Amino acid sequence: MSVDMNSQGSDSNEEDYDPNCEEEEEDEDPGDIEDYYDGVANDVEQQGADAFDPEEYQFTCLTYKESESTLNEHMASLAATLKVSHAVAKLVLVSFHWQISEILERHKSNPAQLLVEARVQPTSSKHAMVHSSHHCAVCMQFVRKENLLSLACQHQFCRSCWEQHCTVLVKDGVGVGVSCMAQDCLLRTPEDFVFPLLPSEELKDKYRRYLFRDYVESHYQLQLCPGADCPMVIQVQEPKARRVQCNRCNEVFCFKCRQMYHAPTDCATIRKWLTKCADDSETANYISAHTKDCPKCNICIEKNGGCNHMVMGFLLFSTDFCWMCLGDWKTHGSEYYECSRYKENPDIVNQSQQAQAREALKKYLFYFERWENHNKSLQLEAQTYQRIQEKIQERVMNNLGTWIDWQYLQNAAKLLAKCRYTLQYTYPYAYYMESGPRKKLFEYQQAQLEAEIENLSWKVERADSYDRGDLENQMHIAEQRRRTLLKDFHDT
Repeated sequence: MSVDMNSQGSDSNEEDYDPNCEEEEEDEDPGDIEDYYDGVANDVEQQGADAFDPEEYQFTCLTYKESESTLNEHMASLAATLKVSHAVAKLVLVSFHWQISEILERHKSNPAQLLVEARVQPTSSKHAMVHSSHHCAVCMQFVRKENLLSLACQHQFCRSCWEQHCTVLVKDGVGVGVSCMAQDCLLRTPEDFVFPLLPSEELKDKYRRYLFRDYVESHYQLQLCPGADCPMVIQVQEPKARRVQCNRCNEVFCFKCRQMYHAPTDCATIRKWLTKCADDSETANYISAHTKDCPKCNICIEKNGGCNHMVMGFLLFSTDFCWMCLGDWKTHGSEYYECSRYKENPDIVNQSQQAQAREALKKYLFYFERWENHNKSLQLEAQTYQRIQEKIQERVMNNLGTWIDWQYLQNAAKLLAKCRYTLQYTYPYAYYMESGPRKKLFEYQQAQLEAEIENLSWKVERADSYDRGDLENQMHIAEQRRRTLLKDFHDT
């Protein structure tokens, strides 16, 4: 890469019933290359053991009607087996995350205890005595017997108090969580008890929405698509931290945590990392600038592409260096790519608290800078991808081949984004890793991947200088490095 000079330092039968409609819409990442996981397989054909893709994951995108049908099928079957109402069967399923085999096993050994654990029946010791008094325990008003309502716990309250209770909770976004009003009573309220108490169709629609959300979120094989205003549900056989993509809004996310896809980092670690980045954002502000000083002439420079291989050329000298560590690029071969590895101070535990605090900050900034750099490179390479598409279009218009003839250039840019995205998420993983042989292996594979990605980035930005075979060979090597790292370290 060359450098630029810079002198400055509705109802339940609706097809598109949307359980997410009240969530805030998130800004789309401007640096994303859409669908960069698609369409590159033919150009990076893997052989033998390398053909295994550690990210391969089977999933199905369901509409609201399809997912509701799936839920109702489970519910009806269980209700018949347990001999309970459909509404109670749903609460049992929610309590045990729709693990039907576990529910049936528990029912076989102790049917009564199953309903107690599902919070639809009280324990025998907590059965309330039915009083002859017709006073509501909330408003203390005398009411007719037919206006007193209770759950299986027999805690009686007047219809008016029940209506207010349910209305307030539903307005607050509660679905399955509507429970008995008695102090210390945890019994959940079946939906067929709540619906007649809601005073308007608008509230009933809200309640349906929240119930559906809770049913899906409690199901171990289902996840709501987090895309803005998207009603789709993702279904899998085995829940894992894997990449899934909605076929309606194209949202890509991790099935397990519904956050951005983050392999090889696990869900708990990426949450810690993002929280830390947010908390320490002011501390890291100074490294978020786009400019650095050339290591040879001290002129302020700015990246204009995703590649970290910088070329500084003048009449009197030229130099190739690494944007991240400002070291000589010649030392950045796959065996010697050191600037991705943080060098721990082995004696830091014996030094003062202030020295340990400085070392901790130094370590964090090391990993944060590389995390942020690859994120910015992704955005810059999205511009390269756009230029490649325009160049292909121009060639096709000038009868210099067809789209198929030049598609390998587009696929190379897609694969580059795919590999760099994985590389970005290796840094939170490495930051939290314990020192030892496993971390050394990870850092070695990370360095190999980083070196091949920079080689690929260099060639993609200069695609006209390389023949198709050379570029596709580099794509194969980069993808091989990426798969090897994920195979050894991806959360399974």
